[in-house]
Amino acid sequence: MHRTIEAFLGSRPFERGPWLAVGFGVGIACWAVLPGPWHWAGFLALCGAAAAGGLLIDAEGDLGHVRAALIGMALMLAAGCISIWAKSALVGEPGIARPEVVWLQGRVQDRQVEGARDRVRLLIRAQVEGHAEPLQVRINLPDAGDLPGLVEGADVRLRARLMPPAPPMLPGSYNFARTAWFQGLAATGNVIGPVTIIAPAKEGWSLRQWQQRLADHVRAQLSGSPGTIAAAFASGDRGAIAETDEEAMRDAGLTHLLSISGLHVSAVIAGAYFLTIRLLALFPFIALRVRLPLLAAGMGAGVGVFYTVLTGAEVPTVRSVSGSLLVLAALALGRDPLSLRLLATAALFVMLLWPESVIGPSFQMSFASVIAIVAFSTAVPAKAFLSHSHEGRVTRLGRHLAMLLATGLVIELSLMPISLFHFHRAGIYGAAANVIAIPLTTVLTMPLIALGLALDLVGLGAPAWWAVGKSLELLLWLAHIVAAQPGAVTMMPGMSAGTFALFVAGLLWLALWSGRVRPWGFVPIALGMIALLLTRTPDVLVSGDGHHVGITGEGPDLLVLRAVREESYTRTALLENAGMTGDAVALDEWKGARCNPDFCTISLVRGGRRFDLLMARGRDLVPIPVLAAACARADIVVADRRLPAACKPRLLKADRALLRQTGGLAIDLVTGRVRTVAETQGEHGWFRRPPPYQPRPYQPRLRGPAPAATGEPEPAST
Repeated sequence: MHRTIEAFLGSRPFERGPWLAVGFGVGIACWAVLPGPWHWAGFLALCGAAAAGGLLIDAEGDLGHVRAALIGMALMLAAGCISIWAKSALVGEPGIARPEVVWLQGRVQDRQVEGARDRVRLLIRAQVEGHAEPLQVRINLPDAGDLPGLVEGADVRLRARLMPPAPPMLPGSYNFARTAWFQGLAATGNVIGPVTIIAPAKEGWSLRQWQQRLADHVRAQLSGSPGTIAAAFASGDRGAIAETDEEAMRDAGLTHLLSISGLHVSAVIAGAYFLTIRLLALFPFIALRVRLPLLAAGMGAGVGVFYTVLTGAEVPTVRSVSGSLLVLAALALGRDPLSLRLLATAALFVMLLWPESVIGPSFQMSFASVIAIVAFSTAVPAKAFLSHSHEGRVTRLGRHLAMLLATGLVIELSLMPISLFHFHRAGIYGAAANVIAIPLTTVLTMPLIALGLALDLVGLGAPAWWAVGKSLELLLWLAHIVAAQPGAVTMMPGMSAGTFALFVAGLLWLALWSGRVRPWGFVPIALGMIALLLTRTPDVLVSGDGHHVGITGEGPDLLVLRAVREESYTRTALLENAGMTGDAVALDEWKGARCNPDFCTISLVRGGRRFDLLMARGRDLVPIPVLAAACARADIVVADRRLPAACKPRLLKADRALLRQTGGLAIDLVTGRVRTVAETQGEHGWFRRPPPYQPRPYQPRLRGPAPAATGEPEPAST
């Protein structure tokens, strides 16, 4: 076996390098998955032992390639774990312990206008009442309370309601607390009352002000939804995009066009590169004395960096421009710009600066799409399909169009596991939509925006902006048409980390190896698909505060304890984690439930067994004997407050005392499996498990209705 591995590695000297970058990323992922410091230290010890074992192998012997691979992979795994561990310790900012209404005073670090939500978002480094050290907080201010001088650099004083960065609402939901930890964000909240500017900002324009000024200029030239999207392309300001348009773009698989990332940066740099090289070629004096690719690469790099800074220099944009600069360097040196080794170098650079991005969807989707493009376009069948140069122009054009569609399909299939893991949803028409949308955006819309901005300097930009509007109207029409098609969005319940790892391993194997071994990548993918199809939808979902409960399996709609707004995050999270595309129906509107103002009961039949659920939704106290009797008749009790010890359901009491330890719950009634948020967070700094609740002596105060666990709800009584 070891001889076979040695021969395999020895025959692929150019394919081994990218796996070192994969090892670095796996080390980062292991730190995120493993629970705490002792486990991280154990992982590093294992890596050290593996590297030491590799050193014992004779470098000049028959296993030289195995030795190098073992040592290199062990060191990269350890380096990845150390890098994110160190960054977490250096930049992590613990969140506040509980919600607070406080006065705070500090300096505005950043300002973002969100016109679609009629608010301004402020990032403030402030001294907060009751806290010894300054905190970085993010505050939402209604447009009505905005002030002319409320810009970056201004010192302000205000009163706000602050909330700790929210952990995942349910197992598998978005982990804002982790994002806030690496951003140094201690709290979020809303302004209460007026804002007082203590000291104005210094004279001059900040980057954010220039960005806002550019966005306002674009929206002044082009009104409506096309104007908001054109502003996003030009400046990175997405705050004014209507939620209906953003949702349509997401469901159509086109939401990547709204964020400044690889597509936009590549289009800008490619435009600058080819325009420069074509213009300089018109001057023989320059063309005969200077290497034009070198000058064009320098111009493209400069334009790309300027565009990155202008659009806010967000991490995805910086990541994209870093990779693009490596491509330009390869072009300037006459090397192949589309290689997996070059892509691995770009990924390693990004992971060194932002190791936490590896566990987020942006990094994964960006590099997965580019890896898919490079691997598919350099595959032998793809090259053979496009190698018929003797055919007519129409036939060759048809082959290229077919290749473009196939590439889009490969990208969609590559991104589907990532989308299902992070968002529990994936579009199935995105490949076809992107075949039209990407060329429309990169070849027509973005050059027209650049032309319009250039012509605005002399007051002649109106025709260009008219053309921009028409192209974006076409893009929006395409998005809404595709999103409205039956089955445009596939919803699945939460995918486990193990299943996701199988998909990632299989896709990386398919992309990074060649020859006869490449099809072996379909094995873990097939196992992942089987595991995904066998994944059961949770029967009951309980939010971390016990305030919201979702019940599946009673038709196409999700039953919820409390009515939720149509566009609320709560509704979206519940539906996504349930893997459902229906609506959220309140229990008191469903004929199978029995509710009064304080409690709801429902009976579910799962796996041939009946389960009785009792859910509290009021705040009034009830007599302990009545509550105890109701709990005894229930299998599961859910409450957003602490229930007395006398409440003893048959299976589970998910009250505040339990939920503050576990976080949100996903309950499978058939298997008895209860997944919790806490089990996925470990001892990382962004998740602080509170100490066990110490019960106080109960003081009987009878003010509210008694629950009805069976039969019709009892009338309210005091």
